[in-house]
Amino acid sequence: MRPAEVDLPTAVGAVALRSAILTASGTSGHDDELAAYGDLADLGAVVVKSLATGPWPGNPAPRVAPAGEGMVNAVGLQGPGVAAWRADGLPRLLARGATVVASIWGRTTDEFAGAAEALVDAPVAAVEVNVSCPNLHDGSAMFAHSPSATAAAVGAAARSGLPCWAKLSPTTEQLVDVARAAVDAGATALVLVNTLRALVVDVERRRSALGAGAGGLSGAPLHPVATYWIAACHAALPTTPIIGVGGVRSADEVVAFVLAGADAVEVGTASFADPRAPWKVQHATRRWCARHGVARLADLKGQLDG
Repeated sequence: MRPAEVDLPTAVGAVALRSAILTASGTSGHDDELAAYGDLADLGAVVVKSLATGPWPGNPAPRVAPAGEGMVNAVGLQGPGVAAWRADGLPRLLARGATVVASIWGRTTDEFAGAAEALVDAPVAAVEVNVSCPNLHDGSAMFAHSPSATAAAVGAAARSGLPCWAKLSPTTEQLVDVARAAVDAGATALVLVNTLRALVVDVERRRSALGAGAGGLSGAPLHPVATYWIAACHAALPTTPIIGVGGVRSADEVVAFVLAGADAVEVGTASFADPRAPWKVQHATRRWCARHGVARLADLKGQLDG
């Protein structure tokens, strides 16, 4: 079989995508920055960095630090806000032919609702609801650590009228319960998983390497964690679409996610080392399927043996 004969399109619920390979929120900016490295129209979607109701400055520098084969970041959700993005970044992405997924965040349920309402009638495929942020109404505990708080945020995000993808955190043993609550509240898909809490120490200065202290671990070390939760959520919610994210650098990681139950896969941290990573992973996945006689990547979904 030739790679050109391999079929990579997928569907995440009602959202049809030309490819199962997407970018990950937080790694491709809010605009068409990656267009210098590949055709955005070739990817399944560009998932933009999370947006709030208004502009947000983010955390003090330094914001990223290497951590073995991974990376710890504390960017702090810096962004222009939904309205400014709709006026500037979104039109440029659409002009490139990109399918766009808007990621939103908030510190309260009302802030999620405000960001979602600002997306009403926006020409985007879906809204990714980033619930891995502190809830100011719950002692700053993460929304994603609570089934009820996650349900409230997803319910608020539904005001956009768009398909809602709930992006969940692996830093809770209740993740399956949180996932079930998100789906019951209207999430049409799950994005698994966000970063792990982590700290990199600058031993010379005897302090955190990041300006904000702790951050989120992403990259290769996260992949087996994400695979575990994809499999667990697929087993518990077999009809719910799943987008896998975490440590994808090659076709092997894509196929592992799909076998565990994912419908689509996001490529994130790898783009920092090589902005062409999403396209390279996509091409490599076609070659893997061709070598193994797999005509449709989607046929591998949930086929994990043991």
